[in-house]
Amino acid sequence: MRYPGTISTRKLVIETAQMNVITAYSSQEAVATLKRFPNVDGIVLDKDVEGMSCQELMRQLWAVRADLPIVTVSPSGYDRCGGEQYHCSSHNPQALLEQLKKICPCEAL
Repeated sequence: MRYPGTISTRKLVIETAQMNVITAYSSQEAVATLKRFPNVDGIVLDKDVEGMSCQELMRQLWAVRADLPIVTVSPSGYDRCGGEQYHCSSHNPQALLEQLKKICPCEAL
């Protein structure tokens, strides 16, 4: 389980790169939030998401938006979720930003 501080830190890194961030603290909240705000450019998903496996959460998110790019993050040495387009270590903020550059059309990065 990830703690709100981990999400807040990751959010700060992304916002510092002048990207807008919508957060969710559980898998159910993530699906509900995407249904409410479907026009996002991508999702950053912690491998240890609370409430369901990351594979199931990705399936539910893609049921809302099949074209949605997903970046998963996990500690170094841990397996990926499987099926995601992008993956990086949760301990490497620069790698996360590089992955987001691949999916975000914004000029701010």
